[in-house]
Amino acid sequence: MSSQVAVRPASGGPPRVDPVIRGHNEGHGRRLIKAFEALESFPALAASRDRVLEVVRDERASIGEIIRAIESDVALVITVLRIANRLAGNRRGRIASVPDAVEVLTREGIAALASRTRTFDFFERTPGWEAAPERFRLHAIATQVAADRLARELEYPNRDELLCTALLHDIGKLVLMHAYPAYPAQIHRGARTPEERVYRERRELGVDHGVVGGVLARRWALPGRLASAIERHHADEASGEAALVRLADMLAHYAHGQAISPGKLLEVAKRCGLATRQLRSVLYELPHGGGGERRAVEPCPLSSRELEVLRRLAEGKVYKQIAAELGLSTSTVRTHLHNTYAKLGAVDRAQAVLIATERGWL
Repeated sequence: MSSQVAVRPASGGPPRVDPVIRGHNEGHGRRLIKAFEALESFPALAASRDRVLEVVRDERASIGEIIRAIESDVALVITVLRIANRLAGNRRGRIASVPDAVEVLTREGIAALASRTRTFDFFERTPGWEAAPERFRLHAIATQVAADRLARELEYPNRDELLCTALLHDIGKLVLMHAYPAYPAQIHRGARTPEERVYRERRELGVDHGVVGGVLARRWALPGRLASAIERHHADEASGEAALVRLADMLAHYAHGQAISPGKLLEVAKRCGLATRQLRSVLYELPHGGGGERRAVEPCPLSSRELEVLRRLAEGKVYKQIAAELGLSTSTVRTHLHNTYAKLGAVDRAQAVLIATERGWL
């Protein structure tokens, strides 16, 4: 039986047999499962891994520096999220950001994970992946930069989770790349915008990379809300975090001089609650390094509850008032604050409020 598969030419007309795609008789499911398994050994950039080891072993390094080092590489983000979600106790399967993962794993755990991570060197080709890890990493980081700019513009409350989703939004492309040798060069042939490429994927493969990425995220037991945002980031009816990721993805393409649809950009921005005036400002800033502010303010190491307590403390409220507003006991409020002081390296409430304010968390 022939294992070749017909691929429609971009200009229409009868399908042609493309010899690049082999073994199609195995079926889509089997090919994708093999690709999912291959992603278990997706490598991190050696320099990123080495940077993580350097900062976690430096007692003077802040939690923010550790987070930045991890977020420099998608493979490292995937690793810490997966392991943190296994070890999170009653938060198992609910860790959707790198700051939360770092809190669960501790410096020692991160050092152990990083030391075992498979790596690739940009100047050497990695069997099975070639240049894919570096191309994927660059676009992921560009999308995270754009997502961070949007989060600040919109005062988005779940900033850390959004940045994590932005980094992982295209993991489905890695699956398709491994499953189909014709992906992306032949599948995307002639497509210019992200929407055109997604259309080609659906037409030629019957699925798009967003849906495949959502399946992979669930296979890795990542939080459902993260998997859903990845899965739906190219859906026309996407809203919330999925729409923000889609907008960030378009902005990343724009910042790199790649084609996007102005009409679609306006449509998605409107769905995200971004006014045209705000969108113009973001478009102007990104190519000129406006995203460089991305981590000038460190990611907040505090849990949402700890931040709520500290915010009320900054407003001059006492333990009893805070407890009543949040439905907690005063002893629980006290515990949250003691944990906050430890995370921030603060000696008292005044210093904790000052640190959090200076770093943009309050």
